[in-house]
Amino acid sequence: MEELLPESVVVVESHGDDEAEGATLYPEELAVLTRAVGKRRREFTTVRVCARRAMEKLGVAPGPVLPGERGAPQWPEGVIGSMTHCEGYGAAALARATDLASLGIDAEPHLALPEDVLDAVALPGESGRLDRLGARAPAVHWDRLLFSAKESVYKAWFPLTGKWLDFSGADIDISLDEASATGSLSGSLRAQLLVPGPVVDGASVQAFDGRWTVQGGLVATAVTVPRAHSGPASGSGG
Repeated sequence: MEELLPESVVVVESHGDDEAEGATLYPEELAVLTRAVGKRRREFTTVRVCARRAMEKLGVAPGPVLPGERGAPQWPEGVIGSMTHCEGYGAAALARATDLASLGIDAEPHLALPEDVLDAVALPGESGRLDRLGARAPAVHWDRLLFSAKESVYKAWFPLTGKWLDFSGADIDISLDEASATGSLSGSLRAQLLVPGPVVDGASVQAFDGRWTVQGGLVATAVTVPRAHSGPASGSGG
């Protein structure tokens, strides 16, 4: 995930839920888990261990990370961030609000989406582009990548607007880089918003930019929304 984001972002990852064992949650966090099953408790704990380590690396006093409206994590004053968790992986990415307006990250197992899900996720133009990408790199589950990208877009969108964004609210164009020396695949993405965009530093934003990668059995995406004083904030691509 770190290679997808600019240097101003601190990323802490966990491969598995072992770190959840013995981890201490704040009382406020434990209250959220009153009715949670074991799997949900482990996921919740793992990403919060990542978040606290990220806070420490960012120079911010660790504290509880509670789910707010629509489950969006509530960060300390002056901090923006995003978390993700899937089977065998968890991550938290944080930055100072003076460096970025918002960010969103998502990780998914690199598997095909369940049947019929793509129809609910993809716009007609996106489906056509996925077909063309599939012809170039058939080993990539492009449907899952699109789903992950839309998740990252939403996670960056919601803190700026406080509004729901349907899958049909953004048209995502995915680009493929040349294969790296390690054999991993990566590229960039641009989400053109099809609804009125958020206002950042007095200017309306109608597109989000980001990066993606496929490696280690996972697909990961990250989207960043820069401040007006900075240029487009995207990762180096590794």
